[in-house]
Formats: sequence, C-alpha cells, structure tokens
Amino acid sequence: MNYIDLPQGSAQWHAHRANHFNASDAPAMMGCSAYKTRNQLLHEMHTGLSAEVDAATQRRFDDGHRFEALARPLAEDIIGTELYPVTGSEGRLSASFDGLTMDESICFEHKSLNDELRSVMVDGSTGANLALMYRVQMEQQMLVSGAEKCLFMASKWQGDALIEERHTWYSMDPKLSAAILQGWTQFAIDLAAYMPPAEAAAVALGRAPETLPALRIEVTGMVTASNLTDFKDHALAVFGGINRELSTDAQFADAEKTVKWCADVEERLAAAKQHALSQTESIDALFRTIDDISAEARKVRLELDKLVKARKEAIRGELVAGGIAALNEHVAALNARLGKPYMPAVHADFAGAIKGKRTVDSLRDAVDTELARAKIENSAIADKIQINLGTLRELATAHAFLFADASVIVLKAPDDLTMLVKSRIAEHLAAEAAKEEATRERIRAEEQAKAAAPVAAPVANVVPLPILTPQQAASRILAARLPDAQKTPPTLKLGQIGERLGLALTGDFLKALGFEPAARDKSALLFNESDFPFICEALVSHIQRVQAKQAA
Repeated sequence: MNYIDLPQGSAQWHAHRANHFNASDAPAMMGCSAYKTRNQLLHEMHTGLSAEVDAATQRRFDDGHRFEALARPLAEDIIGTELYPVTGSEGRLSASFDGLTMDESICFEHKSLNDELRSVMVDGSTGANLALMYRVQMEQQMLVSGAEKCLFMASKWQGDALIEERHTWYSMDPKLSAAILQGWTQFAIDLAAYMPPAEAAAVALGRAPETLPALRIEVTGMVTASNLTDFKDHALAVFGGINRELSTDAQFADAEKTVKWCADVEERLAAAKQHALSQTESIDALFRTIDDISAEARKVRLELDKLVKARKEAIRGELVAGGIAALNEHVAALNARLGKPYMPAVHADFAGAIKGKRTVDSLRDAVDTELARAKIENSAIADKIQINLGTLRELATAHAFLFADASVIVLKAPDDLTMLVKSRIAEHLAAEAAKEEATRERIRAEEQAKAAAPVAAPVANVVPLPILTPQQAASRILAARLPDAQKTPPTLKLGQIGERLGLALTGDFLKALGFEPAARDKSALLFNESDFPFICEALVSHIQRVQAKQAA
C-alpha cells in the first residue's frame, strides 16, 4: 500500500481524492449508500463539485471525527496493539483508515452509534450482519491495505464521557471484493462517457396564480359594482398560460401546485356566488360569468391533474425501456467480444428499482443504479467465460468433439471447468485404451482358438469339385452359359456381386475369369444377371487352384 501523507481537508488531499476511487465513495458507487446516489457521485467526480455542507452537517462531521479519536484507545485495548489513522492507495483505489496496525493486518472503522446499528450489533452478531454500505467500505479498505480483518465499532459520547459502545469483527468476503472491483471498472467507463443533465429551461406560466385580483361583487337587487369581466379576462389568460409540457421535477412541482390553486379558485368563485345569492335572488349575467370562470378553472384542474399522472407514468416507462435497451446493448457488446452468444440472461429488475420513487431524479437514479449493477454482473460473467474459453483452447483443442456443450460449461467456475475438461479427456483416453486392449485380446483369443482347433476330417460321400485350369474353367463356363437371346438385361453391378459374395471384386479380376462387362452406367460396370451362377462357379475354381498351389 502507498501511504498518502496529506493533511485531511487540504487542497492536496482533495486533489488526491478527485483522482482516486475512495472507500468512502464505494457504497455510492455500488448503489447502497444512504447518503449519496450513484448518479450524484458521477456528477461530483465529473465536475469536481460537491454539495455544500451546511452548519448542522459540518457539526455532525466534526463530532464524528472527535468520537473516532475518543474511541480509538478502546479499539487498541480490544486489538492489543496501537492504531494509526492513515490514508493509502493501491493503484487507483484509495482508502482513509480510522486506524491501522503497524503490520497492516488489522484496520479499524468507527461510526456514531444509532438505532439502526444498535439493532444489528447484538450479542453473537458478526460483521456480516452490518448494512451493505458499511461492509463495502471496509471491504475496499482491506483491498487497499491487505488487512485480514477489520474491527467495526460504533459509540455514543456526551462530551468526553462514553455513553455506549458496541463492536464486531468483519472479515474479507471474496465475492464482495470481486463485485467492488467490477463495480469501479464499470464506474470508470460510465464516468468517461458521463454528460451532466441539461439545466431545465425556465417555464413561462404568465402571472402567478396567487396574483389574481380579489373578486369584488356588490349587489342591491341589481349589480351595482363588479370587476367580474376584468377578472374573467385575467383568469382565462392565466389558465391559457399554464405549462402542460412536463419532464422535470420542477415542472411537476409547478403543475401539482397549480392543480391545488385551480381547486382554490373554484372554491373562491363558489363562495363569491353564494355571497351574491345572499344579496339577490336572480342576477343571471353575474352567475353565468361566475359559472364560466369556475368551469374553466375546473377544466384546467382536471386536465392538468390527469396530465401530471399520465406524464409521470410515461416517464417511468421511458426510463425502464431505456435501461433495458442499454443493458441489451452491453450484453451484445460482450457477446461480440466472446465471439459467440455465450452470455446467459441476467435479470435486471428496473420496474422493482423504481417502485416507490416519486421524483424524476430519483427514478432516473434508480434505473441507472440497477443498470450499473446488471452491467457489472454481466461483465463478471463475460470475464469468467473468457477464461474458460481460453482453458478449452489450451486443453481441449484435440478433443473438441467431447465438448459439444461448450456454451453451457463455459458458465462454470474456472476451476470447476478445468477439472471437468481434464476429467472428460482422461475418461475418453481410458475408454479408447480399453477398446484397443479388448480388440487385441479378441485377436489373440481367435488366433489361439485356430491353433488349438483339430483339422476337420473329410466328410464322407462328398465329391470335391475338380480343380480346373483357367482355360478349362473358361471353356466350361462358356459352354454352359445361355445364348444371348436368353440372357437377362445387364443390370447387375460389380458392387452388387461383391455384396452377395461378401468380398470385394474388381472389373479386371472378373475379366481374368472370362467375364467382360455387358454395359456401363456412368462409372459402374454392368453384368447380366443370368451370368451370376457362372461367376460363382468361376470363383470356386479360382479358390481351389489357389488352395492347391498353397498346399503344394
């Protein structure tokens, strides 16, 4: 680990943090921070701007640092050695330690005790019970320092007096470490492509609804004084200027406020009408005007209320569809890298991620965070497949026929796949060796059986066929063969003759026995079917001659 000897909060310290992926930011990167979203972290690291810290927040930070310093001696008593607060880095990963032992084998992380921590830090609990955001921070601290474990402590103080303290041990989780490394890899890709969202343009709403003049009506059997006509013209102008194009949180907030305002206008008009009714029983023109304004206010209210709901639902659908499309594009790029569509379907729950979210920013952040999680998971799977494909190329090229299920087995853990490949090849080689040995054994048994078998005595009353010379055999066959008029058409192929006899014949061999092909079918030689008995007789004579020659 490289030690960073910079005063915390200094310009150099901030510059170091701006160029590194810090353990305190890892929960936000992984989408599990209670204080900062992944999109907020992207924006901060892209622009170098962070949210302003108010006085109350700064006091909490200061108290946290003070409680950490007060708690460090307690941690040293538990660990049994001295702790040093340091900042270090390993590559682009960085971490600030509330305490680290001199041999870097144990680190210390402190938080202010609250009800959430109190509920999980009970007797018998371990660091695995802590919220994911705490585990992610400690996991990166151990990645940077190489520490074997971390003492997690939460304490509460009043001044310098300890009120309550709880602690537990956390050990490294290899799966979480791998997820963090993959997460920062994907974050770096997203950071390089990050574009800050465009600032929402100012929306002209006309005069603010709150500036409508007070409606004044006085009647004494007839309307004696009223600004109703001017009020109507002004109100209709405001209604017409209300924005119906909604996409940002500010626009939704304006629309929702205007819905309430329209309802208030309706109530005020109804009250004015009732007031007028209390002064006269029939002023039709007055009432018609009031009804017109009230109807328009109601119309705008209902229209805008429906528009708000419909547009919010549409944005939810657009964001989810965009997340799905971006994930499909990422998976397609991974398959292109692998050379074949090896990637399995990895579920991304965009609909579940936006459940309960109300603002556009929170919806967008939820989709982006789920997209990043799914990309990280898919990239990790692709890396595993890449390793397995390399193993198959290295070990199984000569036995590719044994791995027709490559698209399935490449999803195994690399060590498991290596074991499977070696096992299959070993089993195949053993089976082949067994077959060869069985063949050799069969041949040896047949040879031994032949050697041990007694010579068969000649069968009585069997007259052996005379052994003829080739000329005698040919003359005999020609004399016995049918005249051309009685021969069958030449349809008997040379191959068919060999199949019937159970041996391979050639055209030249049959010519030597006295049989010329009667016709040809492309490259096939054709003989007369009626000559087949004579061919058999010629073959028998030939075999007898060979046998007699061998015996002599």
